[in-house]
Amino acid sequence: MNVQWRKSSHSGGVNDQHCVELGRLAHEVKVRDSKDPNGGHLTLTSDQFATLIAHIKRQP
Repeated sequence: MNVQWRKSSHSGGVNDQHCVELGRLAHEVKVRDSKDPNGGHLTLTSDQFATLIAHIKRQP
């Protein structure tokens, strides 16, 4: 499986402690810590990812 990872546009510079990368496949989205790319990843279905983003956007 060859995943093309891209850094979130909301991730900051070198000292940002909250950097994430996303990898999109046909029916799933993978999320990983960009500072630890070999540390594993979270796999979500496209629907789960959409729900997660909607929840995050509702936060103050």
